[in-house]
Amino acid sequence: MSPHGFFITGTDTGIGKSLVSAALLHAFAGLGYRAVGMKPVAAGADKIEGVWCNEDVLQLQAASNVKAEVVTNTAWVNPYLLRVPIAPHIAAEHQGVVIELPRIRDAYEHLAALADVVIVEGVGGFRVPLSATRDSADLAKYLGLPIILVVGMRLGCLNHALLTAEAIAARGLQFAGWVANRIDPDMSAYAENLTALRTRLPGPLLAELPYTTQPDAHAMSALIVPKKLVALLA
Repeated sequence: MSPHGFFITGTDTGIGKSLVSAALLHAFAGLGYRAVGMKPVAAGADKIEGVWCNEDVLQLQAASNVKAEVVTNTAWVNPYLLRVPIAPHIAAEHQGVVIELPRIRDAYEHLAALADVVIVEGVGGFRVPLSATRDSADLAKYLGLPIILVVGMRLGCLNHALLTAEAIAARGLQFAGWVANRIDPDMSAYAENLTALRTRLPGPLLAELPYTTQPDAHAMSALIVPKKLVALLA
């Protein structure tokens, strides 16, 4: 599949993938691109006006600038909505759902036909299981998109980031760059850890996001350098 977007993965869950994905959407829109977000698998949902919704999916929909009917088509934006916020393969089993990669690719292709860039947010970390035989890395490989790694800057992030980069390389995927998201305001030796990652990760640092108690994707988009990514788009 020709690159028509980016796959956003992370060093763990809860480290800001949705924030970065939404910020990227705003950044590409600021460059004049039609940008749409996609979260193929979402675990954790609440009922809003009688409809099951996932917070991350809503954030991506709000940040997308393509036609409203595209953004609100959850069959494309979020093919698999799992209600319980646990590991997706377990949530899917409890819900009687089988996560199928061809269905996700079909949804992606619908979005790619209507937008200049599709930001695909993964679930959890890079190797989170999706079924008994497939995981998030298989999904990334199946879509074949360049990977953007979100590193949650906290104790232990060096090991998690470098192992993830190795796993990405092992799948033969392109490492487009990484984002440092400071999720621990009290992290010791922050600057030294950042330097260690800059010298060891195989792609450019796309943004350094500061710690905030009220993250704003639109504001954070000003810190991202999407022009470094434009050359990778088909």
